[in-house]
Amino acid sequence: MLIQSIPVMTINKPNYILFDDYSWHQLLPLTYTRPSCEIRVGILTIKEKWEHRLKSEVSFQTVDYLSKKFPIKLSEDNIFINGSVLPGTELIKAIENLNTDEALVSDKTVIAVRLSGEKAPGFKYDTPKFLSSKNFPGSFIKIDYPWHIFEHNGTAITQDFTLVTRNKESEDFIRNNHIQHPENIFVEKGASIEFATINASFGPVYIGKNTEIMEGAIIRGPFALCNNATVKMGAKIYGPTTIGPHSKVGGEVNNSVILGFSNKAHDGFMGQSVIGEWCNLGADTNTSNLKNNYAEVKVWNYNTESFVKTGLQFCGLIMGDHSKCGINTMFNSGTVVGVNSNIFGTGYPRNFIPSFSWGGPGGFTTYALNKAFEVAESVMERRKIPFTDIDKEILQSIFNTTEKYRIR
Repeated sequence: MLIQSIPVMTINKPNYILFDDYSWHQLLPLTYTRPSCEIRVGILTIKEKWEHRLKSEVSFQTVDYLSKKFPIKLSEDNIFINGSVLPGTELIKAIENLNTDEALVSDKTVIAVRLSGEKAPGFKYDTPKFLSSKNFPGSFIKIDYPWHIFEHNGTAITQDFTLVTRNKESEDFIRNNHIQHPENIFVEKGASIEFATINASFGPVYIGKNTEIMEGAIIRGPFALCNNATVKMGAKIYGPTTIGPHSKVGGEVNNSVILGFSNKAHDGFMGQSVIGEWCNLGADTNTSNLKNNYAEVKVWNYNTESFVKTGLQFCGLIMGDHSKCGINTMFNSGTVVGVNSNIFGTGYPRNFIPSFSWGGPGGFTTYALNKAFEVAESVMERRKIPFTDIDKEILQSIFNTTEKYRIR
């Protein structure tokens, strides 16, 4: 872990830092490009949940190559919080009641640590030997693996719905739409919904700012459509599903999460899947979420460098940032695609596709880094988001780190 040399701030309230623990490695490839707390589950990212609940900005303690984009800020009184843990009322009370040099733990998991400005730069989650600790007896949700994101998405949507709609009034959405349980639906300003069917009988439905739900779309909650996202004509969406900001979705989607800035805009099925940012799934892409023999799905794990059991019968596609696939692509159950890969061709590709891979069922070559940069810059420019030198450094680091997988 890299702690940047930053002047210590003097503030009256605690300074909060979200740290990465062992889960960061288990959440790859989604965390190759972000700290664990920047994962979206429910309506908000984990970071946004903590900032809402703490009423305070947070900073990050993450791996070295991400620390320029996600820097740490220290003060005289610092509370480090596990960035893969979702906040809860009792948990926050226990964290705020920590004494200096005291840790809050549950079994082998370090949930939070309070440290002075003198000791904070030396904090490592796996070596808190100089600390006293207290046990947290309550329950909490921890996102340890990629499939935990869609597994816990329904609970997270329900919790976030209460959080982000409190003391707010929904825009009108009844006109020209077929609605069930409108009291469980909230629509932000600027949203457009015409001739759609929305059933909130099974959980809340949140429609963010400047979104669009086109004619003929059928949506069953729990569901979250984040700011500036679009549901295309005739789409069929089963909850619990989250469509992250600036994303477009069509076809059939079941219990999946798109982190943001990605498109599955056409027909095709996607179930029990997690898609990173800046991804594009070509027309009629289909993801299997159930094996033909109904057996438990296994998924590639970067931490063990092997396929591990998920405990799930239903598990689809996990895709890292900047990856894309061509039209009519077919993914087997439990397929893991790394960062910046491009998949195309007929048939099923392998169910572990390393980062910076180019090809398909017929075989893969290395996706040249300069070409990947060109595409990333073009895609991000469309959203008026700069592709910075820091972004290039991050992708360069991922390219180098994942080389060993591409030569297998």
